Amino acid sequence: MAGIYLHIPFCKTRCRYCDFYSTTRGAWKARYVDALCKELRQRKDYLQGEAARTLYFGGGTPSQLTEAQLHQLFHTIDEVYGLDAMEEITLEANPDDLDETYVEALRRLPFNRVSIGIQTFHNPTLKLLNRRHTAQEAIAAVSRCRRAGFANISIDLMYGLPGETMDRWERDLDQALALHVEHISAYHLTYEAGTPLHRLLQAGKVREVDEACSLALFTTLMDRLAAAGYEHYEISNFCLPGMHSRHNTAYWQGTPYLGCGPSAHSYNRTSREWNTASLEEYLTTIEKGERHYEREQETLATRYNECVMTALRTHRGLSLPALEAGHGQALLAYCLKMAAPYIARGLMERDGDRLRLTRQGLFISDGILSDLMYVQ
Repeated sequence: MAGIYLHIPFCKTRCRYCDFYSTTRGAWKARYVDALCKELRQRKDYLQGEAARTLYFGGGTPSQLTEAQLHQLFHTIDEVYGLDAMEEITLEANPDDLDETYVEALRRLPFNRVSIGIQTFHNPTLKLLNRRHTAQEAIAAVSRCRRAGFANISIDLMYGLPGETMDRWERDLDQALALHVEHISAYHLTYEAGTPLHRLLQAGKVREVDEACSLALFTTLMDRLAAAGYEHYEISNFCLPGMHSRHNTAYWQGTPYLGCGPSAHSYNRTSREWNTASLEEYLTTIEKGERHYEREQETLATRYNECVMTALRTHRGLSLPALEAGHGQALLAYCLKMAAPYIARGLMERDGDRLRLTRQGLFISDGILSDLMYVQ
């Protein structure tokens, strides 16, 4: 089993909080799709014959591509990798792109999952974040996708936003739950250095929520979604039974994947690669039959760290027998030694042959995971 990720870097406008690689140079889309198809052909052997089960169009804003451009990509993927074995094919989309015409186009293509970036239903905050949609447009977009026949819809929410209050977060959750979507991803806002929002923070024009508020917002998120029947299957991800993101779950399970496009990462069980984070360099090198990328060879330590970090983010936790089989008894002993203080404090638990974070441990997961890392 393997996955394919396509990075679509184009955005109409840049959101003030975003530090993902993106560009507003929409005039280059046709040239870019040609280059992406070329990279897909150039790297046909990267997955070493493993069937691709998931396909994910991420961004940027993949819904900025036309139906013809998406069709061109699907034609190449089907020809080179095959679509018959694909269990999940996801498109990330902005609500304002999902008009009736575009949603109908998506139904003519092989997509069976749509992930809609809503972030909040509070219109003044959407404007502050430089989002292009309103709350009503987001609600309408979900409704259109449902009427068109999409049975697997995910929405993204953010909390800890400037001026966030518990009342406002509760109203966001009320509206999200009223949409009856299959999957909800909810992320705490991070003020990434170099973003416009971080500059506003430094200038004193916005303020971060304090730690007590952050914990209360996360607690409310978990409680409300659990009461509504959603499974908290990863720190930031919730789904109705059986509706987890298969593509992202494969990442957390160490499954190989091919990533194409500028800044896209790939993994083949022995090394990781990432493409240049420059659209212009990506285009010129791919068009020449070259590819500018960096590679990091996996070591025992890096494989251990990635295994622990990804597995402990999930509700299943870390399989101790698998850790020992893949990384040796010494690293198993190291992991258990570093976890012992957290188990004693009730922040982690050992359940048979599995190690996982408790509910309280989720609140400080970054610190716990950092302590479990092995530094040579």
